[in-house]
Amino acid sequence: MAHEFVLLINGELKTFTKYEDIPEDFDNVIKFLPDVPHEEVDHDGPNIWNERLQELMQKERDNASSM
Repeated sequence: MAHEFVLLINGELKTFTKYEDIPEDFDNVIKFLPDVPHEEVDHDGPNIWNERLQELMQKERDNASSM
């Protein structure tokens, strides 16, 4: 399975398979589904995917407030 990130951009749903391809400006995060094998999950340490989701949510809020 590959990563799947779906965002609403200018009224259109756009799907990305690489986090790095997500643009700075978008309307909403619709789906955030990183493909993380269980072996790579560090249950005691920081979760990079949670941090990345939080970054996208902050961008979403910032983009909404600038309208």
